[in-house]
Amino acid sequence: MRWNGKKVLITGSMGIIGRALVSRLVSESAQLLSVDIKPTNWSDNSIKHVQADLSKVIPDECASFGPEVIFHLAATFERTIESPGYWKTSFDNNVLATHRLLEKVSSLDSLKLFVFASSYLIYDPKLYMGAIEVCSLKETDPIAPRNLVGLAKYFTERELSFLEDTERQFRAVSARIFRVYGRGSRDVISRWVRAGLRGERIEVWGKDSRFDYIYADDVAEGLIKLAESQNAEGIVNLGLGRSRSIGEVIDILKQRIGTLQINEITSDIQRESSQADMSLFNKITGWVPSTTLEEGIQQIVEYERKLVRNGQ
Repeated sequence: MRWNGKKVLITGSMGIIGRALVSRLVSESAQLLSVDIKPTNWSDNSIKHVQADLSKVIPDECASFGPEVIFHLAATFERTIESPGYWKTSFDNNVLATHRLLEKVSSLDSLKLFVFASSYLIYDPKLYMGAIEVCSLKETDPIAPRNLVGLAKYFTERELSFLEDTERQFRAVSARIFRVYGRGSRDVISRWVRAGLRGERIEVWGKDSRFDYIYADDVAEGLIKLAESQNAEGIVNLGLGRSRSIGEVIDILKQRIGTLQINEITSDIQRESSQADMSLFNKITGWVPSTTLEEGIQQIVEYERKLVRNGQ
């Protein structure tokens, strides 16, 4: 696929993955329509931005733009403990917003590809929660969404599958993304880096839990690789393919920051041991993410230190 001049719609474009995706596609000279609940701060005037809450209204520009490719990233997350009232937030922003977007664009003659940012939280947690050995999750593994986020993602996956089977107008790819982290994010690694640089104490629990941490820039590149491959369709994992413990994250932070004040607290949350089986992704694209946890954390530390020096 050549991106030069191709019309691409990106929802959730101001998020951690969205920003990296926009930057990458701008460098490939794609025509971009950026949609996010936040106002734009793009320095490139060629990017058209629409500020909108997709849970309330789908902008007419999503259709009139005539997108050939849609990357749907917009979502609301609460990973560990979903707070009271989140059931409505999740439905409005994850289920309803996506359904209405599909209503708006699914019949467009221009649309050839819909790439959806799904989640590994769809897999049955019995596979990897409380497990002694790390579970390498495969696309064919049992499904039992672990929380409302996973349930919402699974609903959209099923809607996309239904549309593909009945409408047959566009190709759909659902990338089940693992633990994303990156510069300027609200993820736990970024929060710990900011706290560490300020000399604040961080709270840590479950140091033995292991996650597949994937750098946001690699996620963006991975989504592009899936879009570029005509063999990509349906469900595909997107992670680094290697799990790392929270204890290892802390050790890397100590090496990169220096003194780190830690408050270890107890929790009744089960130990997690998960990672992505990236065999299908590699077979389809011939590529796998390459940013190690050490490299990713180093980039975050440098980014946050620069903000501190600039008084931000």
